[in-house]
Amino acid sequence: MTVYAYLVSGALLLLGAVGMVRSRDLVHTVVCLSVSQSGTFVLLLAIGYQRNAPAPVFSPPSPPTTAVTDPLVQALALTDIVVSGTVTALLLALAIQVAKQHGTVDPDGLTALEG
Repeated sequence: MTVYAYLVSGALLLLGAVGMVRSRDLVHTVVCLSVSQSGTFVLLLAIGYQRNAPAPVFSPPSPPTTAVTDPLVQALALTDIVVSGTVTALLLALAIQVAKQHGTVDPDGLTALEG
């Protein structure tokens, strides 16, 4: 089961990276970055997965077992999702500003930015 999650994670990361390299549009680049970040979500959840392990919340009637899921990995995945949303929103806002200022979102067409 977890081997498939690792393969899906690697495929998402690779697909997003190839899309960013081949992109001719700033908005497409941001979407490809978002796909790559989705691969990191899957990777984090695959790392923290344990078969037949309960949640790490213990109540008095149920004593803790030896195998529980790691709550740190789940917290990191949630943090990764929030950071991904923030980065995506910021980059899309920057792409809108570039389109307003220069009239294009093609990276090759932004000759005024060359130094």
